[in-house]
Amino acid sequence: MSILGLKKKQPKTFKVKVITMDAEMEFSCEVKWKGKDLFDLVCRTIGLRETWFFGLRYTVKDTYAWLKTEKRVLDQEVPKDSPITFHFLAKFFPEKVEEELVQEITQHLFFLQVKKQILDEEIFCSPEASVLLASYAVQAKYGDYDPNFHKPGFLAQDELLPKRVLMQYQMTADMWEEKITAWYAEHRGIARDEAEMDYLKIAQDLEMYGVSYFSITQNKRDTDLLLGVDAQGLHIYNPNSKLNPNKSFPWSGIRNISYSEKEFTIKPLDKKKDVFKFYSSQLRVNKLILQLCIGNHDLFMRRRKVDSIEVQQMKAQAKEEKARKKVERQILAREKQMREEAERAKEEMERRLFQLQDEARLANEALLRSEETADLLAEKAQIAEEEAKLLAHKAAEAEQERQRLEVTAMKTKEEKRLMEQKMREAEQLAVKLVEQSERRSKEADHLKQDLSEAKDAERRAKQKLLEITKTTYPVIAPYPSPPPPSDGGDLGLETASARVEFKDTDMKRLSMEIERERLEYMEKSKHLQDQLKELKSEIESLKLEEQQQAGVFAHRGEARAYPDPPYIPHSNRNSAYMAQMAYFEEV
Repeated sequence: MSILGLKKKQPKTFKVKVITMDAEMEFSCEVKWKGKDLFDLVCRTIGLRETWFFGLRYTVKDTYAWLKTEKRVLDQEVPKDSPITFHFLAKFFPEKVEEELVQEITQHLFFLQVKKQILDEEIFCSPEASVLLASYAVQAKYGDYDPNFHKPGFLAQDELLPKRVLMQYQMTADMWEEKITAWYAEHRGIARDEAEMDYLKIAQDLEMYGVSYFSITQNKRDTDLLLGVDAQGLHIYNPNSKLNPNKSFPWSGIRNISYSEKEFTIKPLDKKKDVFKFYSSQLRVNKLILQLCIGNHDLFMRRRKVDSIEVQQMKAQAKEEKARKKVERQILAREKQMREEAERAKEEMERRLFQLQDEARLANEALLRSEETADLLAEKAQIAEEEAKLLAHKAAEAEQERQRLEVTAMKTKEEKRLMEQKMREAEQLAVKLVEQSERRSKEADHLKQDLSEAKDAERRAKQKLLEITKTTYPVIAPYPSPPPPSDGGDLGLETASARVEFKDTDMKRLSMEIERERLEYMEKSKHLQDQLKELKSEIESLKLEEQQQAGVFAHRGEARAYPDPPYIPHSNRNSAYMAQMAYFEEV
């Protein structure tokens, strides 16, 4: 009994850590648990029902292996670490993801695994397809593109493209982000599960999608080859080319697959075709190849049969779930649209409120300005009223002045008329004086002629007197004694003397008359000149008054035009004086 007590007590449980594509889980497992017990626990934990695609993979030395479901966990070649680490991964891939992947969790796990394989370059992808797949990955992670939220640089921390693609082109991270964002913006309205499904639909057409590669040799010549196992069948590749197989064996054309230690045999369904044999260096790898072949072949045959009740229920539930989610998405989209519209309406109302506040502020400022303007206008109106009264007073004064000027103008017109009449009378008087001067000139000419005749008569009388004297008293001696006068001689002398005396009297009388008329004419001429000077001064004063009145009328816009005084010819004005001077010169 003591020996048994000294033995170490065996633990009843062991620790397990399971790593999925998006989480890590730890479980406490019983020692007797088989691989199926642990696998079912993980599937129940994550809510996975499409269990046939997945498995628990662990690392053994330099390769990996899948946990067998029918054997106990601790009886397999699992690591001795605590906790034991397993990776929950897709072991088999569907031929058509859209038809076979029913649950959303299944799609999500496949999406994450295929995405990691593309980024790790386990699946070759062209740069164009890499950018497109990256845009769907961004849509699945961030949802619809919003330029206000998704600013440049928001993808800086995300790994979206294989390093081979990044090194292939001389482009910056911002340039790659711009290209991805351009595609990402076109995926608006696609839900996360739809974006992941679109990602898988593109990825399933890649040559290396879902293919597990193993190094093999053919025959004893040790020719290095690659064996690829996928959902379609078996493929033989050259070591340097994993894209295009040299030979393929579809599951529908394979009758049997077997191995004996390191030798694999593929027997075609067509017995006429040769059996293909290849060799693997490790027994563990041979078991893995056989396990993958059996599983893919079973799924291949299963796809060609009617779905089981469980799968039909799952598809019906998935269909209902998709319809429900679609309705929810539609409701969510409507609510989102309504919320966006409400936010836009709110923003519009806020903008309108700010605008109205600005308008109210401007209106208040305008009101204050208008009040100030009103006060100013009131003052101006008062000033204008006072000015209007003053202008009215001035207008009244101007009207009185206008009336006075009109009366003055009328008086001026009357005076002007009188002056014109006086001028006409002066002209008539001048004309009369001219006529009188002409007449006087003619009379002076007659008088000059009479004077000349008188002078001639006086000369003749003197001559005759001399002749008579000579004939009456002849010179006989120096002192002759005068003869006695005869009667006849005395009569002739008396007659001559009387004639001489008569002529002298006429000349004196004529001279006196001429002198008297000259004096009268000079007096009249002087009087006429004084009248003309007075008339001229009156005309000048009238002209001056007319100019002043014209200036007043022009200032008030009521200037009146008066006719100029009648022009008196210069010759007529001075004709009397000229005649008088000519007369006196002749005299």
